[in-house]
Amino acid sequence: MTAPTTDAPGYGGLGLYVGDIHNHCGISYGHGPIEDAYANARLQLDFASVTGHGWWHDLPERTPELAALVDYHTEGFARLAQQWEHVQEVTAAAHQDGRFVTFQSFEWHSLAYGDHCVYFDGPRGEIIRAADLAELRTRLRRLAAEGVRTWAIPHHIGYGTGRRGINWDAYTEEFAPVVEMMSMHGCAESDQAPRDYLHTMGPRDTSGTAVHGLRLGHRFGLIGSTDHHSAFPGSHGHGRLAVWAPELTRGGIWDAIEQRRTYALTGDRILLATSVNGTPMGAETAPADRRRIRATVLGRDALDHVEVVRNGVPIHRVSRPELLGSTDGSAFDGTLGFAVGWGRRDVPVRWDVTLRVEGGELLDVQPRLRGTETVAPADAEPAGYRPSDWERTGPGELRLRTVTHGNPNTATDSTQGFSLRIAGDARTRLVALVNGAETAYSVGELLDGPRTGFTGGFVSGAYRFDRAVPARELAAEIDLVDERPAGEGDFYHVRVKQVNDQWAWSSPTWVGPAAGSCRRAG
Repeated sequence: MTAPTTDAPGYGGLGLYVGDIHNHCGISYGHGPIEDAYANARLQLDFASVTGHGWWHDLPERTPELAALVDYHTEGFARLAQQWEHVQEVTAAAHQDGRFVTFQSFEWHSLAYGDHCVYFDGPRGEIIRAADLAELRTRLRRLAAEGVRTWAIPHHIGYGTGRRGINWDAYTEEFAPVVEMMSMHGCAESDQAPRDYLHTMGPRDTSGTAVHGLRLGHRFGLIGSTDHHSAFPGSHGHGRLAVWAPELTRGGIWDAIEQRRTYALTGDRILLATSVNGTPMGAETAPADRRRIRATVLGRDALDHVEVVRNGVPIHRVSRPELLGSTDGSAFDGTLGFAVGWGRRDVPVRWDVTLRVEGGELLDVQPRLRGTETVAPADAEPAGYRPSDWERTGPGELRLRTVTHGNPNTATDSTQGFSLRIAGDARTRLVALVNGAETAYSVGELLDGPRTGFTGGFVSGAYRFDRAVPARELAAEIDLVDERPAGEGDFYHVRVKQVNDQWAWSSPTWVGPAAGSCRRAG
């Protein structure tokens, strides 16, 4: 598939690629083989790193109260060490420049400094059992002297200092050009961000948010990744990383992240390109009293709103009534969604679905696939962790084979589905052959709203044709001038919300150089 591009200022020659560089499986503590993890990643991502839990320098003392927690982690660390050679071999074998990119990584835990994922710019690396963050950085500098590029990127930053959240006093850009702001733990943009922290580790703390760190003067890009623990990188809704890169290669993706041309996603591949005075996200522009802020957005569902944020405070908002526009006759260019799941909890439903577009053109397909929601130890392990497979079976047709187990609660979506970009008219039909039974709806019918069907009686597995969304509801362009006489050191980012509660957050663009360098610290 050709990477999306944009003619937005500062993005010439770049394509949009989406990945997940922080997720887990059974190589440490987690579930499923690493082979399944990379197979699942290739279903809907351009790049990935499957991360093993490697080391915790200030692991709590093994008291009776914490014995199970300590054993759980130490056994996971030992498991990764035992399998490390195999992990590197699988990571190397999964990589193919131009098609799918992989990086080697491990997770370094810390109560004092916050958890970090350590990455290597290739398929091989070492588990570094550093006694503190200063020693970790010293070891990484030695590798740099040998020509090995590395990162140590903070994640689930919102827990705050001393609770495995970020410690901004210890933060440096040296090995952390970006921070992971969105994951299954929640969103740490600010204390008012969506996706609150609900994990057993505790609530979100303002001191650990990205906006707080940016206001302190630190300069970093924003990313998402899932932190999924069941061999499903990119599990839809938990967090993903989008990059603007010149090519899908290790070097291309690495350099894009290093230069902070990144943004955080929850799940949908929302296209987002921002600039200030022609300078793209992640970069610094010269001091100026007059700032021209531009944003280009193309969603996969109707846009709810797009906000321009300066120094953590919204200064401009385009909302849904302004995005609806007017109709343009019977022609249709937009998205249709389809999903399967629901039914009784923990009752598996196997699906064999063929989707076919009749009387129109299927322009592209974006999967919305999810892994199982297992994090803690399970009583029994299934034979494999590949719940889904899909393929394009023709120019206007695709096939999905998957299994769903109902939604675990009324707040967690465990459906499997797709977003389809369609060109046609009101008579164009989306035909679904679901476990041998055919159902079809026209674009005209779906413009009025979603339609549903069931595999059997009450509380059986169900499927849904989503509301058809015309292109005018998917796209937004912002061109704004912000006057800031004598202003310097401001940072701007853009956040996007879709009606289906999928989000995107751009990395900041800074006006004026940093007051001092944060690139070297202990």
